[in-house]
Amino acid sequence: MSWSNRRSLLALLAAAPLAACGFTPAYGPNGPAKALRGRISYQEPTDPNAFELVKQLEVQFGRPEAPTHALRYGLTVSAQAGGYTTANAITRYVLNGSVVWSLDNIASTQRVAGGTATGFTSWSAAGTTISTQVASDDAVRRLMVILADQMATQILAASVDMTQ
Repeated sequence: MSWSNRRSLLALLAAAPLAACGFTPAYGPNGPAKALRGRISYQEPTDPNAFELVKQLEVQFGRPEAPTHALRYGLTVSAQAGGYTTANAITRYVLNGSVVWSLDNIASTQRVAGGTATGFTSWSAAGTTISTQVASDDAVRRLMVILADQMATQILAASVDMTQ
């Protein structure tokens, strides 16, 4: 048996248990993500961090077209020194973030899901002023991607119950 045939056989054997248990990909044609696409309205962002978070959530769930659910959140971001030289100059910053969120049904005002997402990232402060600022901005963007991905995962897990 050639190697390519063995790989095909192994892939088929690995996929068989998933098909037998009724596994449906979240982003598949009949998955829960499709039912939420364009159906979530987001709390109005009040600062650049929240704006970036909402932007990342829109990547996951789309812009609200006919919202049936409202997403509210409380975002906390803090930076602290994470590395020093022997002369006590800061060389690295750590950015911590957390989001407490709630997804409510707009018609009934009932909370249908909620949770907390946390994450961290860091950036180097050892370069020029401009390179440090660019690195800081990129760290914020990366943190918002981390938080939005965690929120999306939690929402998709809860959406199985919402669609049944």
